[in-house]
Amino acid sequence: MTAPQVQQLSPDVCVAPQLDPAAMAWAAQNGFKSVINNRPDFEGGPTQPTSAQIEAAAKAAGLSYAFLPVNGAYQSPEEIARFGELLKELPRPILAFCRSGTRSGKLYHAATGT
Repeated sequence: MTAPQVQQLSPDVCVAPQLDPAAMAWAAQNGFKSVINNRPDFEGGPTQPTSAQIEAAAKAAGLSYAFLPVNGAYQSPEEIARFGELLKELPRPILAFCRSGTRSGKLYHAATGT
């Protein structure tokens, strides 16, 4: 598998574009402890991996996993607050992803005020 394009936002939080189940083993091998999926199931059509498929692969790789699907155009105050809670609760380093990585980055910046 080709390594995903990961963007580092802080020493222990990174974002990436859409990840597939095979990327969970890569994430674990590269030191990540948790994954946050911010992409709604089937947003990209029927071939997009589901949260359940990615979660099963994440757990098999020894990763913590959270599913917080958000709209690409709008992230509510509640979704931003929940992302902030996940940043506090989940083991670090954390890898968050969505279609392009942008909405995960927006959530991070809104939740942390950076």
